[in-house]
Amino acid sequence: MFNVEMYKGTREENYELVKKQLHALIHDEKNQIANLSNASALLNQFLDRINWVGFYLMEDGELVLGPFQGLPACVRIPVGKGVCGTAVRKAETLRVADVHQFPGHIACDAASQSEIVIPLVKGDQVIGVLDIDSPEKNRFDELDQEKLEEFVAILNEHL
Repeated sequence: MFNVEMYKGTREENYELVKKQLHALIHDEKNQIANLSNASALLNQFLDRINWVGFYLMEDGELVLGPFQGLPACVRIPVGKGVCGTAVRKAETLRVADVHQFPGHIACDAASQSEIVIPLVKGDQVIGVLDIDSPEKNRFDELDQEKLEEFVAILNEHL
């Protein structure tokens, strides 16, 4: 069973612990929804100063809401629209310090001020994104991006 850990180390050490927890949760599970659900719950428990964490998955050429933790969210996002859709179009992580300055930002939650979106990739195809929002500006830094990309890389192995 999963035990809530108190993250008392450095940020780097804490990220290493959460990556180990992810691996333990999903290493022998094949169901994509179960793995994404546990991943979003784990990140919600681990990350501070966030108000939404979850996944959007590609379906019929657009992003569709997947497992998440937080308030109800936008259900469909066209590729190229908002931070999530732009991350899919560019196939790269987007870290946005102030979402209100992002052209075409889609405001699913008015409280969100900053955002990081990391593509999920299978083979050479983007199959979805991890989306994390924060109610404070400039919440996510280079370390968050690096370690969350490593988290997604572990997850990608099991999708």
